[in-house]
Amino acid sequence: MSNFVFISPNFPKTYYQFPKAWKQIGGTSLCIGEDPYDSLSDEMKAAMDEYYQVGSMMNYDEMYRAVAWFAHKHGKIDWLESNNEFWLEQDARLRTDFNITTGDKSGDVMRYKLKSNMKKYYAEAGVPSARWHLTSTYEEGKKFVDQVGFPVIVKPDDGVGANATWRINNDKELQDFYRQNLPVQYIMEEYVPGYIVSFDGITDQDNNIIFKTSHTFPEPIMDVVNKADECVYWSEREIPEDIEDCGTKVIHAFKIRGRFFHTEYFRLTEDKPGLGKKGGLVGLEVNMRPPGGYTTDMMNFANDINVYSVYANMAMYNLAMYETDRPYYCVYCGRRDKYEYTNGEAAVFARYGSAICMHERMPGILGSAMGEDMYIARFKRREDVKAFIRFVMDKSRETEKKETEKK
Repeated sequence: MSNFVFISPNFPKTYYQFPKAWKQIGGTSLCIGEDPYDSLSDEMKAAMDEYYQVGSMMNYDEMYRAVAWFAHKHGKIDWLESNNEFWLEQDARLRTDFNITTGDKSGDVMRYKLKSNMKKYYAEAGVPSARWHLTSTYEEGKKFVDQVGFPVIVKPDDGVGANATWRINNDKELQDFYRQNLPVQYIMEEYVPGYIVSFDGITDQDNNIIFKTSHTFPEPIMDVVNKADECVYWSEREIPEDIEDCGTKVIHAFKIRGRFFHTEYFRLTEDKPGLGKKGGLVGLEVNMRPPGGYTTDMMNFANDINVYSVYANMAMYNLAMYETDRPYYCVYCGRRDKYEYTNGEAAVFARYGSAICMHERMPGILGSAMGEDMYIARFKRREDVKAFIRFVMDKSRETEKKETEKK
């Protein structure tokens, strides 16, 4: 029997399915979290063999003691994971300290945590990426802008998603940026005109891709986060050939083993000198964990599979056990409470009830990034995806008028 430590099984709330899948194939599921055991859902309690509550998952001493307790009671820990960007470094430290031989150790994880470190792997894969430099002084920033021109993008070098990311359009904004007392190292990149597409999936323990899919994000994620815009994206039934080619090369360049991956690319909407022609791909960044929110569930809905089980079988037996012909597109629509929509919940379900897979109020930080009220649905035709988006996101004329006046 193998011992699996899963960290933070209740965020997002469907992540209890990771320890559940491990338990179902004969492993021992051991979970660590901050919430009291009695507050956990019945589904979550049933998914685990044992739960250890800590006061704060940011307190490494507490986390160390939790893993030590599991090792003392159950024996050697065979796998430890959170599948959460925020905990990747801590996961690696725990693996190092407990000599857990699966997964990245402390010396490995920074190759995909720092945006500046990601660039060389895109280059090794033959995928172009934006020119960049690590910010220091206004003078150095001005030299960089003189090379690439305005606008430029600034974001934390070690950051999650599009948090604390914004665009600098002119010299005044550049000076304002350097006047701030920024607590972390920032990276500055040339602006790339395009929308984001992703290549996502799971690798086995030998760097082979055993599950793959692709998502399209038509709106700038930076605006979704910073401006609290609506969030819309969908999985593609057919992975575009160039995305699969680039994505596969990037995963092999990073030598990712036994992990989920989420790699992002710009699809150029105009020619960009030095990067490519309109329609081409430019590497953006990678996240070696599942895409955010309920995207793992979208993978299940789109493919009629269970990626939690795929992951568990990979981790425990290094096997890929599933079949799919990608029967559906799966679409996410995240509404904002600040808007008044033409079609309420009853109208959405009256028209699309048979296609809707999930409807949830998004919690806390997920809501701020992905919309407070979300619908996930699946369709066989792209035109039905577009029609669903129009229906769910249609706003009242008064709301549209107010938004136009703001602009």
